[in-house]
Amino acid sequence: MRYDDRRAAGRVLAEALQELRGQDVVVLGLPRGGVPVAAEVAQRLGAPLDVLVVRKLGVPEQPEWGFGAIGEHGVRVLNRDVIGEAGLGSAEQEAVEAAERAELERRVRSYRRGRGALPMAGRTAVVVDDGLATGATAEAACRIVRGQGAIRVVLAVPVGPEHSVARLRQVADEVVCPQTHPVLGSVGAWYRDFAQVSDAEVTSLLAETARSMSRSPTAAAPANREVLIPAAGAQLGARLVVPEGAPAAVAFAHGSGSGRHSPRNRYVATALNRVGLATLLLDLLTDDEAHDRHNVFDILLLARRLHAASVWLRRETGLPVAYFGASTGAAAALEAAALSGSEIRSVVSRGGRPDLATPAALTRVRAPTLLIVGSRDTQVLSLNRLAADRLHCEHRIAVVPGATHLFEEPGTLTTVAELARDWFTTHLDQPTARTPRRSA
Repeated sequence: MRYDDRRAAGRVLAEALQELRGQDVVVLGLPRGGVPVAAEVAQRLGAPLDVLVVRKLGVPEQPEWGFGAIGEHGVRVLNRDVIGEAGLGSAEQEAVEAAERAELERRVRSYRRGRGALPMAGRTAVVVDDGLATGATAEAACRIVRGQGAIRVVLAVPVGPEHSVARLRQVADEVVCPQTHPVLGSVGAWYRDFAQVSDAEVTSLLAETARSMSRSPTAAAPANREVLIPAAGAQLGARLVVPEGAPAAVAFAHGSGSGRHSPRNRYVATALNRVGLATLLLDLLTDDEAHDRHNVFDILLLARRLHAASVWLRRETGLPVAYFGASTGAAAALEAAALSGSEIRSVVSRGGRPDLATPAALTRVRAPTLLIVGSRDTQVLSLNRLAADRLHCEHRIAVVPGATHLFEEPGTLTTVAELARDWFTTHLDQPTARTPRRSA
């Protein structure tokens, strides 16, 4: 099947990406040809559009044969197989990169017109091009946005060779490519109209999409505010989000060295907000306290503060409360849930250390508890299994395949968010003593 033009290809991609509508998404077009495709995707998802400037490094005398690509912020991706086959020395590579780096900087100035790039931290980045050849440019683009803090990277292209798509699935969390072929040939062959895109057209599309976004009516955003919570001798910074009609609120207990700005917990919180749950992203220590490692591992102190915050949250919102804990925060969540009269509805742990909670607290927990651990985080997985043996409540261990402790591997944090979402929405009723349930 051939696409009529790039806009038509964008409409096909947008249909495949509809699940992202309403999420915290930035659509990024690779100039020049990827921008008309990306503009269509952005418009149909109701998402902001930006450019991601990446330049292919072509073999001298055969510039269409790419030996790598470069991007903003000094990113470089090299194809060692092509370099070896072409017999390129370091001097030749450096000369090509210097020329392409100058062109890259020129384009950034031209397209952005002095404005900064859209922020990526804690968001989903959808990288769009009009097709794949070797995939080096797309790989560089994915690595750039990952380095800028994107919590999820989706690569969307209308057409590409099977081998490139397979390789890029190791770089992006998801690759959307409606047409894959064993042998692709020219990308332009899959379009009826594949006219060259000018710099002026790229700039115009960016401006047009920005104007459209400013005119479009948007759904009411959930109440979202920074608050200070008095808890166990401190004023704790927190970020409260309450969607309209929320049935429950989830308080986040962060791990050592982290806080309410954690991109991973923000990603999970956003996923919970999308299904209508309120969230409280909370600093359990002040900035001064966090510098003392003893405080970081003072589980009882963290638990007292989390409990105080949950009392405040229940009073502020009128909602029942659940806990999401990461690393040492998971131990604090279980300790707090074990306190008499806590009335916590459920607990989810991500890469947690429930073994750091006291054995007595573990036996007293009555809130249904989900322990999420990466399959490659073997030591922590063993510690979770030991802690689970002490739990007398309904509980489960969910092992995420291929994940390490921080769930940095493509797709693994999305799995965490889905598991947490399902656990919280399934256990909205008041917790009662249940028959333990285990699975790995």
